[in-house]
Amino acid sequence: MNDSCEVPVFLHELLKARSPSGYEFQAQAVFDAHVAPSADSYEKDALGNRIATLNTAGDPVLMLAGHMDELGLIITFVSKDGFLYFDTIGGHDRVMIPGRRVIIQTEKGPVKGVTGKRAIHLMEEADRKKVPEIHEMWIDIGAKSKEQALARVSIGDTATYDHEFELIHGSVGAARAFDNKVGAYVVGETLRRLASRRAELQARVVAVATAQEEIGVRGATTAAYSVNPHIAIAVDVGHATDHPDCDNRKYGETKLGGGPILCRGANINPRVFERLRDCARRLNIPFQLEADPRPTGTDARAIQMGRGGVATGLVSIPLRYMHTPSEMVDLADVEACVKLLVEFSVSLPRGEYGHF
Repeated sequence: MNDSCEVPVFLHELLKARSPSGYEFQAQAVFDAHVAPSADSYEKDALGNRIATLNTAGDPVLMLAGHMDELGLIITFVSKDGFLYFDTIGGHDRVMIPGRRVIIQTEKGPVKGVTGKRAIHLMEEADRKKVPEIHEMWIDIGAKSKEQALARVSIGDTATYDHEFELIHGSVGAARAFDNKVGAYVVGETLRRLASRRAELQARVVAVATAQEEIGVRGATTAAYSVNPHIAIAVDVGHATDHPDCDNRKYGETKLGGGPILCRGANINPRVFERLRDCARRLNIPFQLEADPRPTGTDARAIQMGRGGVATGLVSIPLRYMHTPSEMVDLADVEACVKLLVEFSVSLPRGEYGHF
């Protein structure tokens, strides 16, 4: 990609969708619209997963999983003066929360607000050095009373940061929830492209946009059981460690624009890793390596343990500033990931189950 980078409509719509864990409705609708028409069968389950299947009689069964949920805030209490208190959905860095514009999803439509805390001018010296606790912050929607606030919002409504996708330079963009709308896009787009190459396809390919990853890989757990794959690849974001104040001795060496990150370690089936690596080499796709000695913090950890066990791989898209309102990704890495998974899918011969 170059300075005139074209952003795929499917990806752009996913990035606009507001879908905290358990409230993935907007992202589900985008996935439905763009992926269902290419699938031979399309299912929705009780947890909110979207399960698209191509080549239903194929063998082996390959599951591609990318989660579509994101971080959010959930309203838990409204004060007598109309200020909304909240808890966090997913792993927030508390220092990032105050002073943000947010959008609350309600039955009556979106409500705008601002996250607030006590101003630094009103703090004692010791308090200025502290990160505020969740209960010491609030959302201000301009209401003057509890009654006014509850006429517009409800306990249990969710909020997301009001930070939209924007290209920063060339193919590098920033967005509120690249984690992990890019993963959901990659698995859905892979299935869409495979639909035009089904004559080459021996495997049954099941692309799953999973729900509730940020609160415990819950959607992947049920999807792995229902799909019952022989082989699976989770697609998520991974830390790009090419920024200041990151110790490569502790976190490895990966960079934005360096291509997909292929994981190795206990969570990863070696034969799946080798096939991914060989496919990348065959297409001259640059790739990077990461090593993780334990179950990864991704859907791969749940999928690998599905039923009798699944030969699982993990492909990550390099990302800077994870779990902040302005995550940064190079869209060239996203496109490379799609091409890699298309090649991996068509490379699987009948009867390949990833066993030793």
